[in-house]
Amino acid sequence: MTASPVLSLALPASAMRRQLCRWSLWGAASLLCSAAVLAQPVQQASDSAAVRFPASVEQGSMIIGRVPPGSTVQYRGRTLRTTDYGTVVFGVGRNETESAIVQVRRPDGTQTQASIAVRPRDWPTEYVNGVPPQTASPKGAIAERIRREQAQVTRARERDDDRADFAQPFIWPVKGRISGRFGNARVYNGLPSGSGHSGMDIAAPTGTPVKAPAGGIVTFANANLYLTGGTLLIDHGFGISSNFLHLSRIDVKVGDRVEQGQVIAAVGATGRATGPHLHWGMNWLDVRIDPLLVLERQP
Repeated sequence: MTASPVLSLALPASAMRRQLCRWSLWGAASLLCSAAVLAQPVQQASDSAAVRFPASVEQGSMIIGRVPPGSTVQYRGRTLRTTDYGTVVFGVGRNETESAIVQVRRPDGTQTQASIAVRPRDWPTEYVNGVPPQTASPKGAIAERIRREQAQVTRARERDDDRADFAQPFIWPVKGRISGRFGNARVYNGLPSGSGHSGMDIAAPTGTPVKAPAGGIVTFANANLYLTGGTLLIDHGFGISSNFLHLSRIDVKVGDRVEQGQVIAAVGATGRATGPHLHWGMNWLDVRIDPLLVLERQP
């Protein structure tokens, strides 16, 4: 340790003046260093006024952006939740063709907007043969049952909790070959389904453990839906949710908190399925998004 300088009364007046001058310069340098440290938050404060969104995304993307904390953010007439540190999230659907325009009102009242170009994708047709005939083109009482059950699932997707589980990097719920891609047109037993595939299919043996791709709250669990069989939904906060279909087993119940990597279910072939696989779908409220893009956007 270096001792603090002590003024010697024995020094001549001229030497004492020179010493005092050196100490004054040393003190001034110290004050300048202190001032530099104190000035850093000022630079950070200017950065905090920035609005950051990607310049472009693909159809079916989950979009995460940053705004000044306390901002009001709107997209398509919806006011988006923001975290305490200014993170927002929303999704663009499979058929979106126009730029996503996000309106931002900062806490100081100034306003700006972000324009995010939406890049188109190709949607090949997938032909799925061998599904049970009563599930390929359901009619009558069966069609009505499917409508009721899907309405229950839709209501579960409307949850908009103030939790940011969506912000963590997602992991694969199960590893395997992708046997069906999000958005592709589907033809079941020669009959068009009328809509694009709502998720990503991952082929795996029956009983393979399914893990939570991110933390969240279980909002729906039913082992016996007619069309989707064993069905489970996990809410990741801010309207982002995952759904898992055709399960042979469900290990959690509605209201449970699950953590990333926790086993939540097992792969099966229940409902409209030709073999064991996991259907993993994702939503932002009523907008379907592509789980594969969510995985790819993570660092």
